[in-house]
Amino acid sequence: MSTVRRGIHLRYTFESAEPADQRGAEIENPLFDLLSALEAHGSISAAARAQQVSYRHAWSSLKHWEEILGAPLVQWEQGRRARLTPFAQRLMWAERQARVRMTPHVEALRAELARVFALADDATLQVLEIFASHDLGLPKLQTLAEECDGLHIGLRFAGSQEALRALNDGRCRVAGFHVAQDASSDSVMARAFKPLLQPGTHKLIGSHWRRQGWLWRQGETRPDSIAALRTGRWRFVSRQPESGTRLLTDHLLEQANLRPGKVPGYTTCIENTHVAVAAAIASGAADVGIGIEAAAVEAGLSFSPLVDENYFLVCLKEDLETPPLRALRERLASPAWAEALARLPGYGPARSGKVLSLTRTLPWWHFAKPKH
Repeated sequence: MSTVRRGIHLRYTFESAEPADQRGAEIENPLFDLLSALEAHGSISAAARAQQVSYRHAWSSLKHWEEILGAPLVQWEQGRRARLTPFAQRLMWAERQARVRMTPHVEALRAELARVFALADDATLQVLEIFASHDLGLPKLQTLAEECDGLHIGLRFAGSQEALRALNDGRCRVAGFHVAQDASSDSVMARAFKPLLQPGTHKLIGSHWRRQGWLWRQGETRPDSIAALRTGRWRFVSRQPESGTRLLTDHLLEQANLRPGKVPGYTTCIENTHVAVAAAIASGAADVGIGIEAAAVEAGLSFSPLVDENYFLVCLKEDLETPPLRALRERLASPAWAEALARLPGYGPARSGKVLSLTRTLPWWHFAKPKH
């Protein structure tokens, strides 16, 4: 007997009915709607009338679902009511149990979708897609912008290099990346970012500074230097390749003459966010990592600073004076943004909202002096 492979596909639709017509964890599903009608009415014809469909449609639907599930769903006996098979009864019971557990989540999802589509009806709403390296400040900026400026920021976290590529590919309007304040023109960060940023094409916008350093469990010890990781005493959790923090760590390893492959966990224990790195250390899955101070405080970890870095937003030159970018810059320059940053350990404003010179702010380009 072959095993039937079954998959779950979720979808939602738009209806002209009032939202009150569907409540709680009610999720329409043609299979369970049909089985419920059969269970209640005892025949295909009565179930079809209850669902306001033809007998032929109800019958073909039943056969379709039996073929998909690989098992009969209804027991037929001459002169008696149609009954659900034990398999169909178990299926109905399990689905009802799942709906009970899903009630708060489905209600929240429905409310959020209703809110989103209400916003879509607002002609004054501005939408700005941002791909950015993971940061605990940007969700606060997202909230401030929506509450104060009618600017909806579609925020997606990605590695710094991926974010810049998304901007150059037209997948977003703004990219966010970060770089150590003392980065030199021959640093790992410079080699990674320079090909992705072009003077005259991109416009750099100041956002904030933040502090990165060692994260480890309280009461335990940490390496006294990045080079100490070669001893294998500590299991290191790193960020994903092409993230800004991974580039920073690669830079520190290069300065210490230490290859990543010599650090236990560096290429095998990988997380995509600062919060996930902190959680891995707090749970004991790793011993140390490099991340932002705010994530360490949030997870109850010890923190020791290594570098201060600047977090920048960047857009294409032609987008700089569009209404969404002007609204974003105004929010970055506002006291509310500075106050939000002040509540995050190891954060602060840094020329927030100002349009900065790429070549002066990021000393990665060297132009020959013109000849007289």
